Amino acid sequence: MNVKFGLIGHGFMGTNHVKTLTNLAGAELIGVCDIDPQQLTGVPKHIKTYTDAADMLKDPAIDAVVIAANNDQHRKLVEAVAAAGKHVLCEKPVALSLEDLDAMEACCKSNNVTFTVHQQRRYDPDFRKTKAVFDSETLGTPYTVKTSLYGFNGNMHDWHVYADQGGGMLYDWGVHLIDQMLWMIPGNITTIYADLRNVINKEVDDYFHIMLRFESGIVAHIELGTYFLKDQPGWFERHWFIGGNKGSMYVDGFHPTGAIVRTTQLLQSVGNQRTMTAAGPTRSFGPPPEGRIVREELPEADVNHKMYFENYLAALRGDEEFLVTIPQVRRVLKVMDAVRQSAASGKSVDFQG
Repeated sequence: MNVKFGLIGHGFMGTNHVKTLTNLAGAELIGVCDIDPQQLTGVPKHIKTYTDAADMLKDPAIDAVVIAANNDQHRKLVEAVAAAGKHVLCEKPVALSLEDLDAMEACCKSNNVTFTVHQQRRYDPDFRKTKAVFDSETLGTPYTVKTSLYGFNGNMHDWHVYADQGGGMLYDWGVHLIDQMLWMIPGNITTIYADLRNVINKEVDDYFHIMLRFESGIVAHIELGTYFLKDQPGWFERHWFIGGNKGSMYVDGFHPTGAIVRTTQLLQSVGNQRTMTAAGPTRSFGPPPEGRIVREELPEADVNHKMYFENYLAALRGDEEFLVTIPQVRRVLKVMDAVRQSAASGKSVDFQG
């Protein structure tokens, strides 16, 4: 039997959800709600439309509801959906505080419905290639992992520019980038240092650089800037880098290119002996001799965002576990709190978890 869905919020992400759910085996979208009637004009005609979520939630045929409304509306909508006895799938960031998340989780548990979050970027091909290399240990012992996302426009759109509605890049993209890093690197975080800025926007952050030190010694760097200008084609840049003691890896772009890179020979300690190169007596930054640097292909990553919903349906049937768990989501929100604390103080923050 198909799982019958309702959807709250028909903006950018809501529109994407309609496309996915109307083309997903085992799913049927039967209702879409948005408080703005104009937002409903593009909904396929065979799907019921509502301007009040309470009316849609009265439909006994709906099994699960996807919440894609503004961030500040998530708590009240999650609680309303759970109280109606529907399974809850909420857009990220699921909550604007740990207190809200705990209340949402308690409401779902008391109403005996499932609760998870749409962190579909765990299925990004660039991330999955990076994670496959990390998991393979082919680079030896990693010491740094970097992820970065840069754009040129500076400004954001619609409600994303208002702090009281949950706007800003830490809530928008930061939650994805942090989630990817925490899902990939095992072990606890010990310290967090962060720089969080309003470069162009007055109310909300549009730049951040986050450093996470793990108990393993790995330092993860997460950087996003909406106002990074470069005179080359393309409106954004997306990058991953892993450095290990047996090689490096780089991945560029959401449709990723890149490689694993190694040296055929490591220079050993030679005491006072000089090593002459074309650039002079240097062993670190001179150009490598021909053949010293070798390239290996990245692993394949045949993934897409539809797989998130395939996992969701399988989890509802009891065939799989939900990919995204609430404890994982809580950890990301806890990191985001520490990021704000560090950025406000200009100092690193001790972290447990």
